[in-house]
Amino acid sequence: MPSFQVSGIALWQWQQKAKQQAIAAGISPQEVDWLLQELAGLDRLSLRLETYKTQTLTLKASLETLCDRWQQRLAERVPVQYLAGVAPWRQFLLEVTPAVLIPRPETERLIDLAQAAVRSRDQNSVGQRSAKQSSTDDYQAQGHWADLGTGSGAIAIGLADSFPLAQIHAVDFSEAALSVAQQNAQRYGFGDRIQFYCGSWFEPLTHLQGKLSGIVSNPPYIPQALIPNLQPEVSQHEPHLALDGGTDGLNAIRHLVKTAPVYLRSGGILLIEMMAGQAKAVAALLQAQESYTDIQIHADFAGIERFVLARRGSRGVGG
Repeated sequence: MPSFQVSGIALWQWQQKAKQQAIAAGISPQEVDWLLQELAGLDRLSLRLETYKTQTLTLKASLETLCDRWQQRLAERVPVQYLAGVAPWRQFLLEVTPAVLIPRPETERLIDLAQAAVRSRDQNSVGQRSAKQSSTDDYQAQGHWADLGTGSGAIAIGLADSFPLAQIHAVDFSEAALSVAQQNAQRYGFGDRIQFYCGSWFEPLTHLQGKLSGIVSNPPYIPQALIPNLQPEVSQHEPHLALDGGTDGLNAIRHLVKTAPVYLRSGGILLIEMMAGQAKAVAALLQAQESYTDIQIHADFAGIERFVLARRGSRGVGG
């Protein structure tokens, strides 16, 4: 990996100017420090204390590269995560490219909800069966889980980390996205626990019909007409394949709700992220399917109803 010599004072002067430009452009000045951490390799403490000003620094990127990347942020509104090539998510730092949706902090809650759902079922199981039976039949934490529309692989990695005995199946329609997801899985040691498939939703998983303990997805849910009105960082740079949910935003969710019962085991979990304002419609889709029980709506950290969780009932699909 090449290295570059830069005087601390020159870097400090660039940092101060870049922060002023960020404020003028309505961008968080903290992005400047984050770019310096990821591209230049400076640590947070030295940036905060400005101890680097009197030093000659050996950086991962040249000052010219920093300037060029920052101008892309200002002029073209390229997301800073794409410029740095990484995005923080839970305890991981995931590689991201324009081929994948940038993983958001609110999506982390999907993993928390999956963990809580498994704990809830385990507690109920212990109360109804012997400990030996519960351990033998504990397919929730030890079975097969699917992440549909995996993108960067964030959800699949979160599931693999949460359920060490489970096998994770990650699907995406984009080969470029799958390449990023596979690299992230390998980086964190989950390459042998996550299987990756290129295809549309359930199509590559026919061998898992009736076998999935859980299905987790952050599908496209933005109504098509709203996409041009999103922040330019999103509308101009993130993949529309991961955003466009059709006329009402529910095309993908509708398909997931309809098809998931064929793939879930009895009691298996369906967990989906959705857009603010869609909760009522998604709950109605689940109820109309008549294959689900225990339908729950959960809020994100901002109190917005953003997640729906349901279990596969014991009755046949559709009734």
